[in-house]
Amino acid sequence: MRADAMSDQRAAILLVDDMEDNLIALEAVLASLNQPLVRARSGEEALKVLLRRRIALVLLDVRMPGMDGFETAANIKRLDQTKHVPIIFLTGAEDDSGYAFRGYATGAADYLTKPFDPWVLRAKVRVFLELDELRTEVRQLRQLISKGEVK
Repeated sequence: MRADAMSDQRAAILLVDDMEDNLIALEAVLASLNQPLVRARSGEEALKVLLRRRIALVLLDVRMPGMDGFETAANIKRLDQTKHVPIIFLTGAEDDSGYAFRGYATGAADYLTKPFDPWVLRAKVRVFLELDELRTEVRQLRQLISKGEVK
């Protein structure tokens, strides 16, 4: 996909979890935001989606077989094309308390434990969607300025 076609596309929220029930729950919580939702069942699949589609935010499970959430986040932050995409980690409350530190150290914008409050998750996601819209407006304005269409 061309970069300009990708920028015209409405940004989606990428839901990354290996458990179908968790993906269904996230979709139910976020449906009212009327934002495209894209699923990935693994870290590898998430990286492919990020390279093909404009993503405003990644909701990323920590514990997955193969490439776990931390490794996935590190790969997202390593790529120029995806390094600015915010990541919210989601993990079970019983997980090691060091996970939160590790998540933030990997570049996460936020970290929530399951079960999460749907209102809190929606509020946090809304903030990141607004930031993505502002980033897009700034990028478009820069392009107009560089073409000399705006002074």
